[in-house]
Amino acid sequence: MSRQLRAVIFDIGRVLVRLDIARSLTGLARGISLSPDEIWSAIQTDPRWHDWQEGRIAPHDWHLHLTRRLGSPLNFDEFIDAWNCTLDPQPLQSDDLFKTLAKNKRLALLSNTDPIHVAYLESTYSFFQFFPAAARIYSCSVRASKPSPVIFKAALKAVKAQAAETVFIDDILEYVQAARSLGLHAIQYLEPEQLRADLRSLDPALQI
Repeated sequence: MSRQLRAVIFDIGRVLVRLDIARSLTGLARGISLSPDEIWSAIQTDPRWHDWQEGRIAPHDWHLHLTRRLGSPLNFDEFIDAWNCTLDPQPLQSDDLFKTLAKNKRLALLSNTDPIHVAYLESTYSFFQFFPAAARIYSCSVRASKPSPVIFKAALKAVKAQAAETVFIDDILEYVQAARSLGLHAIQYLEPEQLRADLRSLDPALQI
């Protein structure tokens, strides 16, 4: 690197937290005739999906909207439980990674996510202790989602670093390429050891 690495920005889903969408869909399918695959298709093509991901719909309104659309009998608490089942409670990375990085790097999270998942994530995973509240950049908070430059710029502002001093980590190539187009270093996440090796290649002094 021509400039010192000062900040590391992580995606959450499939980088820090394993996603089990099938488990969530099984819960959402309870009491209705639709299959999990049909429910997933309905969610992905829902005209209000981006409004939900970008914070323009409140959780209670999303519950009412989706359960009415699916014909689901789930009450709000049951819906939340099923919705959060997609988040595997066992994290993908060990806390020692963040503890080491936090010694001399500014850390941030950057995720396309919703308020229900945010509440569960922040109350469940210990790695949040290494990420200041102001450096947790969620699409539902900034009202923009990857690959929009808006959400990347919000993350850079949070870590107080220039793009060339920052690395972004995501499992989705489109988002990795979006970060690179803005001047950030970027790593496409595959598995834990590859991530550590790629971080060391950017900063050989890292003891991770």
